Amino acid sequence: MAYCLQCGHQAEQKIPEGDHNLRLVCPSCDYIHYENPKVICGALVIYEQKVLLCRRAIEPRYGYWTLPAGFMEIGETIAQGALRETVEEADAIATNPHLYCIYDIPDIGQIYVLYLTDLQDGKFGTGIESLECALFSEDEIPWDEIAFEAVKRTLNHYFTDRQHHYNHNDFPLHQEQIAKDKSIKRY
Repeated sequence: MAYCLQCGHQAEQKIPEGDHNLRLVCPSCDYIHYENPKVICGALVIYEQKVLLCRRAIEPRYGYWTLPAGFMEIGETIAQGALRETVEEADAIATNPHLYCIYDIPDIGQIYVLYLTDLQDGKFGTGIESLECALFSEDEIPWDEIAFEAVKRTLNHYFTDRQHHYNHNDFPLHQEQIAKDKSIKRY
């Protein structure tokens, strides 16, 4: 961004007084342009012990499999965003959302918030951002074709938790940080 969003004057990179980070600042109106992390909201949608995955029709990671997820929109809760993304990407209705996994990914300025949900009536299709959608049992998951580390971890948590818990309401909340080198920090 080269120009101020408030007044249109050319902005410059500097550390504002009282701050410690380099920011884009307008020398004309003093507006500070903050760049904050983006929230990704999504759903781990389950039907008869199978997981709903979507094959991406967009970059990044075109052609790879993921959970229905995307950027949270202004005016919605995180849960509403997860349910909306399920409709948009998989033409499916997710129900009974339970907060399940939170991933801080500071290297790329993202926070993933994923809900464990049920698939209404087992019905799904293919949304505009997907090449195809399918239900997978654990042994059918295309592990080498999973788009994102947060999705791999969520799937692994689900299959592990399923062995120890009888219903989704009993599953624990997983909160982790994912670093560039894919190392893990649990909270």
